[in-house]
Amino acid sequence: MQKIIIGILSGILFIILLSIIVVGVDTKSYKEVPNNNTSQIVDNIKIKSMYNKEDLNIDVYITKGNKIDRMSIEDYVLGVVAAEMPAEFEIEALKAQAVAARTYGLAHKENFGAQKSPKACGADVNDTVEFQVFMNKEERMELWPKDKREEYWDKLNKAVKETENEVLSYDGKLVMAPYYFSTSSGRTEDAKDVFNRSIPYLKSVESPGEERSRKYVSEVKYTYGQLADILNRYNYNFNMKSSTLKNQIAILERTQGGSVSKMKIGNQYISGQNFRNILNLNSANFDIKFNSNDVVIVCKGYGHGVGMSQWGADAMAKEGYNYKEILSHYYQGTDVIKLNVK
Repeated sequence: MQKIIIGILSGILFIILLSIIVVGVDTKSYKEVPNNNTSQIVDNIKIKSMYNKEDLNIDVYITKGNKIDRMSIEDYVLGVVAAEMPAEFEIEALKAQAVAARTYGLAHKENFGAQKSPKACGADVNDTVEFQVFMNKEERMELWPKDKREEYWDKLNKAVKETENEVLSYDGKLVMAPYYFSTSSGRTEDAKDVFNRSIPYLKSVESPGEERSRKYVSEVKYTYGQLADILNRYNYNFNMKSSTLKNQIAILERTQGGSVSKMKIGNQYISGQNFRNILNLNSANFDIKFNSNDVVIVCKGYGHGVGMSQWGADAMAKEGYNYKEILSHYYQGTDVIKLNVK
């Protein structure tokens, strides 16, 4: 009897372990979740008629110092604009960046309807690309030419000061996903195609004039063997072979913005965002060239492609558009409003 019981228990334990192993294997394709956390998108609340200055203070986790600094939202925005956009850009583009950065910061505060993110280590945000990059004045100035430091800092100050307390709103509520990125390929992406979630103000729009960006076009090269090895290490079910690689990879569908939305690797289907992540490509808008000795992947744009293109914003500013026009173009249906702060 004891042997029978032990046998039954052993069988049950084996089944449990097997189910854990099977459940733990996940080779499904996924949509890229960019640095701007989509988990923060919640049902936000109506913007109040009045705020105290303290309501707008933000807690920033400083990774280098392993500490949380509380600062005014305007000081935070200045540090973000300094880190996120070239100071050489037009002042109207910098203003647009300031409004987007301010909106993003407040959208990560609980009193504006956000949920705390574990990545912020107890703060509202951290100072890395997981949220928005933040740099203090000393850090930023060290990276600028000495003869430009004061000029650049004054320019950024001007952009922040002239948009003080201004944020993006949609339907009377704070915009919770004011995403932005470096460079488009001439058109931005619809949020649904990248995040698998429809957001009314993040639609695909034209974004011309970005050819000046150093990252407008980029390419990477692999030997057939290298690419096969990388893909097989990611998922052995791809079963890539260097001798037949050309016939095992196919781009099937693209988004309105031009990015690859669906492709086939071997017998598996994955998203272009997934393929981009596997190879650490600059964007999901790519073409694949199979040459005699190597495979060349040519990318257009840099970043996830959703929301405001920074180089596109600068191109619009050079054409004479002001920051509100730039923002209304990239964030469809939104308004720029000034918070009433006492």
